Amino acid sequence: MQEMEYRNKLVLAPMVRAGALPLRLLAAEYGADITYGEEIIDHKFVHCQRVTNESLGTTDFVERGTGSVVFRTCPQERDRVVFQMGTSDAVRALKAAEIVCNDVAAIDINMGCPKAFSISGGMGAALLTKPELIHDILTTLRRNLNTPVTCKIRLLSKRQDTVELARWIEKTGVPALGVHGRTIKDRPKDPAKWDEIADVVSALSIPVIANGDVFEYEDFKRIKDATGATSVMAARGALWNASIFSAKGKIPWEDYKREYVRKTILWDNDVKSTKTTLREIITHYTNLEFAEGKGVIKCGSSADVARLYDEEDYYNSVVSNWK
Repeated sequence: MQEMEYRNKLVLAPMVRAGALPLRLLAAEYGADITYGEEIIDHKFVHCQRVTNESLGTTDFVERGTGSVVFRTCPQERDRVVFQMGTSDAVRALKAAEIVCNDVAAIDINMGCPKAFSISGGMGAALLTKPELIHDILTTLRRNLNTPVTCKIRLLSKRQDTVELARWIEKTGVPALGVHGRTIKDRPKDPAKWDEIADVVSALSIPVIANGDVFEYEDFKRIKDATGATSVMAARGALWNASIFSAKGKIPWEDYKREYVRKTILWDNDVKSTKTTLREIITHYTNLEFAEGKGVIKCGSSADVARLYDEEDYYNSVVSNWK
């Protein structure tokens, strides 16, 4: 059985359309110990095939029929990348996990996404009220895979219900549990309930990864002290500036943004993913209505992004080396 250490780790949270290879590698360079990919739905992933991308040096999981890359990884992140899956069925989850399990450090089941597409399909936060299904999914994966299997939940409306669910999950034998300190009804602007994460930590013996309101490097210690959690996960704070993981302090956001753009060129990132991340960064620090924001929205390709950020020479040198 492959092992993964979950104690005393700084973790990049799963983020839809943003947690692709460039952001994961950048976060790791700045100090992230574990990096989660964006949630990928099992329905889609079971139609993917594993392809070795010789020109990039990556392993791509490509959707049959469309040829689109659903998940891209590389040997550099093999020991820390977590494949996060959206599922509502144990058999289908296993089929999807078997395709990718030998190329990642761990598999995580999303049990916290409050978005309509997730909940309507019985996935994400819809699982929080289905303990038997949770048990079925986690035990099926754990029995059949040599890869560590975990899950990430969010708070239930009653504190005791969250604790009971966490205990139920621990009984499946998972090596760690991620807890986002908000309920389904809470919005990102609502303060994360660190005290309710603390309730879960004190009830379990496995490592808990605390998530919610980590925007500066100092917040990693603050949330650990407040919750007793052994590890901490950053989402928006890391998206806006991945150097949040550095003990030296954050670099200027303009510098981070340029590093991110270069990483997207180097790894031939999907332009929609690149645009999503850039829009989030720009919206946080300035305004999407300014020229830069409008320029990003108009970009239709990586070449367009390179042109917008005066990285055409870099783009051309990278592309010329592709086989």
